[in-house]
Order: sequence, then structure tokens, then C-alpha cells
Amino acid sequence: MLTAAIHGFLLALGLILPLGPQNVFIFNQGASQARFARALPAIIAAGLCDTLLILLAVWGVSVIIFDNQEIKLILYLAGICFLMYMGAASWRTRPAVPGTAAGGAMSAKKQMAFAASVSLLNPHALLDTVGVVGTSSLGYAGYEKAAFTIVCAAVSWLWFIGLGVAGKSAVKLDSSGRMRTGINRISALMMWGTAVYLGCVLLAERSGTA
Repeated sequence: MLTAAIHGFLLALGLILPLGPQNVFIFNQGASQARFARALPAIIAAGLCDTLLILLAVWGVSVIIFDNQEIKLILYLAGICFLMYMGAASWRTRPAVPGTAAGGAMSAKKQMAFAASVSLLNPHALLDTVGVVGTSSLGYAGYEKAAFTIVCAAVSWLWFIGLGVAGKSAVKLDSSGRMRTGINRISALMMWGTAVYLGCVLLAERSGTA
């Protein structure tokens, strides 16, 4: 069971580390909210969405969903539009600077809606979860599979909490906002690049089935 837990920890950490819309959004909410507690809706929503995706991957439900070509097409198109929009929003976002009005701060409802969107409307991330977490879980059963699943979900929760704390700390260290602006710009470019990549994949698949 320990081996399964360690495997789940390393796997989940490797998947969640890369800079993406979900990570940047949580970081920015931690930085823009007046208190860390006000960023909790975004953290909780992202944690719940990741837990749901992990459970669906482990149970094999997500594989069935992605086997349906119509659903897959809708997810890809929605994801591409969403990534283009989020990329533009990230590029334009002005980070909060101490002593000024917070930039990028959202209400609890908007935080939860956006966190769910960046978690569930990224086909690339969804396919990673299905292909990596779902496939890796096939080697375990019973308590070992439970340990693997729990640790994967726990890594997401701890990571999002850490991002919120890091965002709050960044406001003090990055008083000019330049570092956070740079992170936003890099994230925007990555989101646009991912959208283009997904578009190419979708065109290739549709051409292959035509």
C-alpha cells in the first residue's frame, strides 16, 4: 500500500506542477484577495474538481466519455474557445500592488465558477488525467487502489493551498507586480499554444475519420 501511495504522490505532483490556467488562477486569487481566507472558494472548487476527475479516471468512467466522438468534439471545441478567452484575460490582468485597489479579485461565486471552468474545460488536462492517472490505477486493487486515489487527490488539495499562500506572499515580495505580470504573460502564451495544439489534433482526428 505504501508503494501505491508513493506512486500516487509522485504521479500527481508531476501532473500538477506545470504552469497552466488552473495554477495561475489560484495563485492570482491568493495574490489579489485582501485575506487568504477570501481565496478559499477558488481553492476548494479546484480541489473538488480535481478530486472528481481523479475518481472518474480511476473508476474508468472518463474513458467511456472520451470514447464518444460527439462528446469529445464538444469538449475540444469548448476547451479551445475557453483557453483562447482565458489566455486573453490572463494577458490583460493587472496584478494587485500593495496600497492600491486589488486587481483580479473576484467574489466567491465567480471564483468557484472560474476555478471549475479552468479545471474542467481543458481537454488537454482531462486527457492527461484519463491517460495517466486512470491507466496507472489499473495496476492496483482494493486498499492499494484506494491509497493511490486518496494520495493523488490530497496532492491537488495541498498544492492549491500552497499556491494560494504563495500568491499572498508574492504581493509582499513583488511590490512592483512585474514578476506576476510576467507569469500572466507566460501563462497566456501557453494557453494560446495549447489551444492551437488542440485545434491541430482535432483537425487531424476529423480528417482521419472523414
